[in-house]
Amino acid sequence: MNSKKTVNLLTICMKAGKAVKGFDSACDSVRNGTAYCVLTASDTSEKTVKEIDFICKKYSVPLIKTAVSKDEMADICGKVTAVIAVCDKGFSDGFVKINT
Repeated sequence: MNSKKTVNLLTICMKAGKAVKGFDSACDSVRNGTAYCVLTASDTSEKTVKEIDFICKKYSVPLIKTAVSKDEMADICGKVTAVIAVCDKGFSDGFVKINT
């Protein structure tokens, strides 16, 4: 896992408007088919990871556990969040490549 590359790609993704932040919004994106992958922060609670993992598996959306903390995500998004849904195939492919 490369935290710096993840942060850089997430910054570009957010500026492009291709990400949805927050657990509930991410779940909605997965359910309605607009999410290509879901990112979780390194310090996300086990309960949250378990719940989002269940939803992602149900809809065959990759879940990527990043090395980026919630505070780092807050610097990028402007809001403290542990879950971000990526709504662009190209960005999603980039996150999968960086974090596997």
